[in-house]
Amino acid sequence: MLLSLEDATVRFGGRAVLDEVGLGVAEHEIVCVLGPSGSGKSTLLRAVAGLQPLDGGRVLLDGRDQAGVPAHKRGVGLMFQDHQLFPQRDVGGNVAFGLRMHGASKGQQGERVRELLDLVGLPGAGRRAVASLSGGEQQRVALARALAPRPRLLMLDEPLGQLDRSLRERLVVELRELFGRLGTTVLAVTHDQGEAFALADRVVVMRDGRIAQTGTPLEVWQRPADEFVARFLGFENVVEGTVAGEAADTPWGKLPVPAGAAQGVRSLLVRPAGVRVVGADEGLRCVVAARTFRGTHVAVHLQPEEDAPRLEAACALRVAPEVGDVVGVEFDAGDVVVLG
Repeated sequence: MLLSLEDATVRFGGRAVLDEVGLGVAEHEIVCVLGPSGSGKSTLLRAVAGLQPLDGGRVLLDGRDQAGVPAHKRGVGLMFQDHQLFPQRDVGGNVAFGLRMHGASKGQQGERVRELLDLVGLPGAGRRAVASLSGGEQQRVALARALAPRPRLLMLDEPLGQLDRSLRERLVVELRELFGRLGTTVLAVTHDQGEAFALADRVVVMRDGRIAQTGTPLEVWQRPADEFVARFLGFENVVEGTVAGEAADTPWGKLPVPAGAAQGVRSLLVRPAGVRVVGADEGLRCVVAARTFRGTHVAVHLQPEEDAPRLEAACALRVAPEVGDVVGVEFDAGDVVVLG
């Protein structure tokens, strides 16, 4: 592993904001740490960078304990959400900053700056003033500056957080391609699930200073570890039920569950795609309480006539029922997950 955290602990005022965290990042891997505010994700990043001392445990880079190694000697790059560009320097001066600190000659600096500005899609921008740049261009300059000294580990703190959605979605694709081309090892933190799932080889979900789940984006999305992870990912159809064989008794009636599911009292997740709207005389009878347009589909919010929790169904635009309609609901076993 290029990076290893062993029981990494940070306390503020006696409270563990990082609580014996163990995490490894392999060379050339892109790992995104996800979590709500206060989950410890930014503290984890600062601890790896050497900006936050540990109260317990170790941070190792290439197997070497980083205790006592100052931030500027760890060989890591760090890019913050607010870019932190130097307004008094032009674009080239910003990108060259780390190279100057490492003693690169003027010629080496100029060549590397040109190479990186080409790489991030800003060819010939070296003489431009920082104030003349758009938010997306500033983000690219900050990335070029972080990459300039060829860090063995690049760390990103909410890298696209200040950009509008369309620019964010475009840049995350470009970043994924760029890191793949360069073979960069990346540790990023974000609260945006879409950003993390588009960028990462592996996703780490944090809660209260601990790791709640880790896995590929597909693994985490398809099988959230527990109710917290499911709800954090935006799934609302979570209910308690009693699993017996391949069915579960729930407030929504009998739900099919996958073969081999854990038995007994469990929390169950039904993905919206697995909530099928059928005729009012079939399945669970519901009233359409609200509709939300989501671009590719309509999220239909359903209130069962029995006093049960609301359900969300994902419906195609052309067949989505109207508010006030009475419909029936059936469930697909492939979209039912028995949570841990």
